[in-house]
Amino acid sequence: MSKLVSVGKILNFHGIKGEIKMGYTSGNESLIKNLSTVFIFQNNEKKPFTVESVRFHKNFAIVKFKEISSINDVMPIKGLFVHVEEADIKSGLDDDEFLINDLIGLVVKDTEGNNIGIVNDVGENRASSLLSVKKPDGTVFMVPFVKELVPEVDIQNGVVIVKMIDGLDG
Repeated sequence: MSKLVSVGKILNFHGIKGEIKMGYTSGNESLIKNLSTVFIFQNNEKKPFTVESVRFHKNFAIVKFKEISSINDVMPIKGLFVHVEEADIKSGLDDDEFLINDLIGLVVKDTEGNNIGIVNDVGENRASSLLSVKKPDGTVFMVPFVKELVPEVDIQNGVVIVKMIDGLDG
Protein backbone atom coordinates (compact mmCIF):
# COMPACT_ATOMS: atom_id res chain seq x y z
CA MET A 1 0.00 0.00 0.00
CA SER A 2 1.46 3.35 -0.95
CA LYS A 3 1.82 6.15 1.54
CA LEU A 4 -0.72 8.98 1.46
CA VAL A 5 0.07 12.66 2.01
CA SER A 6 -2.43 15.35 2.98
CA VAL A 7 -2.69 18.21 0.47
CA GLY A 8 -5.66 20.10 1.85
CA LYS A 9 -8.71 20.20 4.07
CA ILE A 10 -12.37 20.42 3.06
CA LEU A 11 -13.60 23.58 4.74
CA ASN A 12 -17.13 23.88 3.36
CA PHE A 13 -19.32 23.64 0.31
CA HIS A 14 -19.19 26.31 -2.38
CA GLY A 15 -22.45 26.97 -4.19
CA ILE A 16 -25.19 24.38 -4.53
CA LYS A 17 -23.80 22.02 -7.17
CA GLY A 18 -21.37 20.09 -4.96
CA GLU A 19 -18.19 22.14 -5.27
CA ILE A 20 -16.03 22.17 -2.17
CA LYS A 21 -13.96 24.94 -0.66
CA MET A 22 -10.55 23.48 0.20
CA GLY A 23 -7.80 25.01 2.29
CA TYR A 24 -4.22 24.28 1.22
CA THR A 25 -0.71 25.59 1.76
CA SER A 26 -0.06 28.61 -0.43
CA GLY A 27 2.54 28.03 -3.11
CA ASN A 28 1.08 24.62 -3.97
CA GLU A 29 -1.34 25.84 -6.62
CA SER A 30 0.27 23.83 -9.42
CA LEU A 31 0.05 20.65 -7.34
CA ILE A 32 -3.61 21.29 -6.49
CA LYS A 33 -4.45 22.23 -10.11
CA ASN A 34 -3.04 18.91 -11.37
CA LEU A 35 -4.89 16.60 -8.99
CA SER A 36 -6.78 13.76 -10.67
CA THR A 37 -7.64 11.25 -7.94
CA VAL A 38 -7.65 12.03 -4.24
CA PHE A 39 -8.56 10.04 -1.15
CA ILE A 40 -10.66 11.06 1.82
CA PHE A 41 -10.93 8.98 4.99
CA GLN A 42 -14.57 8.83 5.99
CA ASN A 43 -15.56 6.63 8.94
CA ASN A 44 -12.07 5.02 8.85
CA GLU A 45 -12.57 4.04 5.23
CA LYS A 46 -10.38 5.37 2.42
CA LYS A 47 -12.63 6.62 -0.37
CA PRO A 48 -11.33 7.70 -3.78
CA PHE A 49 -12.67 10.86 -5.42
CA THR A 50 -12.14 11.93 -9.03
CA VAL A 51 -11.28 15.60 -9.52
CA GLU A 52 -13.34 17.16 -12.33
CA SER A 53 -12.16 20.74 -11.94
CA VAL A 54 -10.09 23.06 -9.78
CA ARG A 55 -10.12 26.83 -9.65
CA PHE A 56 -8.85 29.30 -7.13
CA HIS A 57 -10.85 31.94 -5.28
CA LYS A 58 -9.17 34.20 -2.73
CA ASN A 59 -6.93 31.89 -0.67
CA PHE A 60 -8.90 28.71 -1.32
CA ALA A 61 -9.21 26.04 -3.97
CA ILE A 62 -12.69 25.40 -5.31
CA VAL A 63 -12.77 21.73 -6.28
CA LYS A 64 -15.45 19.70 -8.03
CA PHE A 65 -15.42 15.94 -7.52
CA LYS A 66 -17.23 13.65 -9.94
CA GLU A 67 -18.79 11.75 -7.03
CA ILE A 68 -20.32 14.84 -5.39
CA SER A 69 -23.27 16.67 -6.90
CA SER A 70 -24.95 18.59 -4.07
CA ILE A 71 -24.45 20.33 -0.75
CA ASN A 72 -25.84 17.22 0.95
CA ASP A 73 -22.97 15.17 -0.51
CA VAL A 74 -20.41 17.65 0.83
CA MET A 75 -21.64 17.80 4.43
CA PRO A 76 -20.39 14.30 5.49
CA ILE A 77 -16.83 15.11 4.33
CA LYS A 78 -16.70 18.68 5.65
CA GLY A 79 -13.65 19.12 7.89
CA LEU A 80 -11.85 16.07 6.50
CA PHE A 81 -8.40 16.03 4.91
CA VAL A 82 -7.74 15.41 1.22
CA HIS A 83 -4.90 12.97 0.53
CA VAL A 84 -2.92 11.92 -2.52
CA GLU A 85 -0.42 9.14 -3.03
CA GLU A 86 3.09 10.24 -2.06
CA ALA A 87 4.51 8.83 -5.31
CA ASP A 88 2.20 11.11 -7.32
CA ILE A 89 3.48 14.17 -5.49
CA LYS A 90 7.14 13.17 -5.69
CA SER A 91 6.93 12.64 -9.45
CA GLY A 92 5.80 16.27 -9.84
CA LEU A 93 8.48 17.81 -7.63
CA ASP A 94 11.36 19.81 -9.08
CA ASP A 95 14.93 18.89 -8.10
CA ASP A 96 14.93 21.57 -5.40
CA GLU A 97 11.51 20.67 -3.94
CA PHE A 98 10.98 18.23 -1.08
CA LEU A 99 8.21 16.82 1.07
CA ILE A 100 8.31 18.01 4.67
CA ASN A 101 8.26 14.40 5.92
CA ASP A 102 11.43 13.70 3.92
CA LEU A 103 13.28 16.61 5.54
CA ILE A 104 12.38 15.99 9.19
CA GLY A 105 15.07 13.95 10.90
CA LEU A 106 17.87 14.78 8.46
CA VAL A 107 21.27 15.55 9.97
CA VAL A 108 22.31 19.18 9.50
CA LYS A 109 25.99 19.84 8.79
CA ASP A 110 27.85 23.03 8.02
CA THR A 111 29.88 23.43 4.84
CA GLU A 112 32.99 22.11 6.66
CA GLY A 113 31.19 18.86 7.59
CA ASN A 114 30.58 19.62 11.28
CA ASN A 115 27.34 18.30 12.79
CA ILE A 116 25.06 21.21 13.68
CA GLY A 117 21.88 19.35 14.62
CA ILE A 118 18.80 17.70 13.16
CA VAL A 119 15.87 19.11 11.16
CA ASN A 120 12.95 18.83 13.58
CA ASP A 121 10.30 20.81 11.68
CA VAL A 122 9.63 22.91 8.62
CA GLY A 123 7.71 26.18 8.85
CA GLU A 124 6.71 29.00 6.56
CA ASN A 125 7.05 32.73 6.51
CA ARG A 126 6.15 35.15 3.74
CA ALA A 127 9.60 34.98 2.16
CA SER A 128 10.46 31.27 2.27
CA SER A 129 10.14 27.97 4.05
CA LEU A 130 12.14 27.69 7.26
CA LEU A 131 14.06 24.67 8.50
CA SER A 132 13.83 24.30 12.26
CA VAL A 133 17.15 22.86 13.42
CA LYS A 134 17.54 21.31 16.88
CA LYS A 135 21.12 21.49 18.13
CA PRO A 136 22.65 18.79 20.36
CA ASP A 137 22.15 21.04 23.42
CA GLY A 138 18.40 21.11 22.71
CA THR A 139 18.18 24.69 21.50
CA VAL A 140 16.43 25.35 18.20
CA PHE A 141 17.19 27.85 15.47
CA MET A 142 15.58 28.58 12.13
CA VAL A 143 17.29 28.57 8.73
CA PRO A 144 15.61 30.15 5.71
CA PHE A 145 15.28 27.29 3.22
CA VAL A 146 16.93 29.13 0.32
CA LYS A 147 19.74 27.92 -1.95
CA GLU A 148 22.18 30.55 -0.63
CA LEU A 149 21.96 29.15 2.93
CA VAL A 150 21.02 25.53 2.17
CA PRO A 151 23.17 24.63 -0.83
CA GLU A 152 22.62 20.86 -0.58
CA VAL A 153 19.88 18.47 0.51
CA ASP A 154 20.78 14.79 0.24
CA ILE A 155 17.68 12.79 1.15
CA GLN A 156 19.30 9.43 0.34
CA ASN A 157 22.20 10.01 2.73
CA GLY A 158 20.07 11.86 5.28
CA VAL A 159 22.03 15.11 5.26
CA VAL A 160 21.32 18.82 4.81
CA ILE A 161 24.26 21.19 4.30
CA VAL A 162 23.80 24.67 5.75
CA LYS A 163 26.05 27.66 5.14
CA MET A 164 26.38 29.09 8.63
CA ILE A 165 26.51 32.87 8.82
CA ASP A 166 26.93 35.09 11.86
CA GLY A 167 23.81 35.15 14.02
CA LEU A 168 22.04 32.29 12.24
CA ASP A 169 22.13 29.90 15.18
CA GLY A 170 21.28 32.45 17.84
